Amino acid sequence: QVQLVESGGGLVQAGGSLRLSCAASGRTVSRYHMGWFRQAPDKEREFVAAIVWSNRNTYYADSVKGRFTISRDDAKNTAYLQMNSLKTEDTAVYYCSADAIFGTLRTGQAGYWGQGTQVTVSS
Repeated sequence: QVQLVESGGGLVQAGGSLRLSCAASGRTVSRYHMGWFRQAPDKEREFVAAIVWSNRNTYYADSVKGRFTISRDDAKNTAYLQMNSLKTEDTAVYYCSADAIFGTLRTGQAGYWGQGTQVTVSS
């Protein structure tokens, strides 16, 4: 099975930056597509960003485009989410996900999820 562990969350002031990491382990994890989702209190989980394993194409939610960057280091089996120009609206628990099928990952139905890391942006 695949295991995902997020880290890097914390408290930051609006306008600041934060970098989240997702360390993955498993037999075939190096070939899995990876993505980030987030969930604020009393709100539905929403898509944030994703990266395709094969061609490294990236996808972003309109709300974070231009501010967030997803990347991965295949040698370390780790995905990252660089968050810049943070807004209070970005406050949420951020979850890392992985799946062999991109469409499944993109729609929030990934087979593997991390435990989540809290990101709080203060005004």
